[in-house]
Order: sequence, then structure tokens, then C-alpha cells
Amino acid sequence: MRFYRIVAVGCLVAASLTFSEIAQSHHSYLMTVQQLQSGLSMARFMTQKGFILVDVRSPEEHLAGSIPGTDRNIDFREIQSRHREIGAKLEDHIVVYCQSGRRSNIAAETLADLGYRHVYNVEGSMNAWIEAGFPVVHSQQ
Repeated sequence: MRFYRIVAVGCLVAASLTFSEIAQSHHSYLMTVQQLQSGLSMARFMTQKGFILVDVRSPEEHLAGSIPGTDRNIDFREIQSRHREIGAKLEDHIVVYCQSGRRSNIAAETLADLGYRHVYNVEGSMNAWIEAGFPVVHSQQ
């Protein structure tokens, strides 16, 4: 009987760890390009849009074209060490995008792991933005 109690307790502990890992592993939010465009168009000035927009692609990709209103370009591989450059408080809204959404998902989860509470990954990112016909700005070095 004691053996079964130990096994049962072990299963409960394993299940609770699995559920807590699931709950903690996805704590950023998804945003469509239409929602992002709506948020950008509602702002009278880009500095008053109510969120910080971060391109997490490489600097070369960023120079080739980005979403208007982008505040920062920080490569997703450097987001953990450079997140303070975003200039956000933990309760600020941060929107991240890349080319397809994969790298920005990693960046969003990293920022959430660092304690930022309102992090949004743009679903489809630049690919979806361009496909929707929204404008792209080309930076000059």
C-alpha cells in the first residue's frame, strides 16, 4: 500500500510540474498585423502610440525594410542582454516582430521571462504585414 501512495504522490508532483511548465512557457500574447496597424493608425503621433514596437531581426534585415513606427531594432539573439535598451517598464506594452513570427516568439517569451507583463508577438510578422499590403519604411544607414 505504501508503494502505491509513493507512486501516486510522484505522479501528482510530475503532473503539477508539467502543468506549471506549460503555464510559464507561453506567457506572451499574439497580435495580428491588422491589430497592429489599427494601433498605429489610432495614434496621433508615433511617440503616443501606447506601446513600444521592436524589430528583432538582424540589423541588415531591418535596413532592408521595417514597419513604420518601429522604435528599436534588437536582434532576437541579443534581447536578453540588451532588453534595457527598449526603455520599457515591466508593465509597459511591448510589441515584437521578425520576418515570419518564429524569432519574435522567442524574443517575446524571453522578455516575458524577464518580467515584462504585456509582450505581444505579431503573428506572421513582416511576411503577414507585407501580404496585407501595409507600408514598409526603408532605413538609411
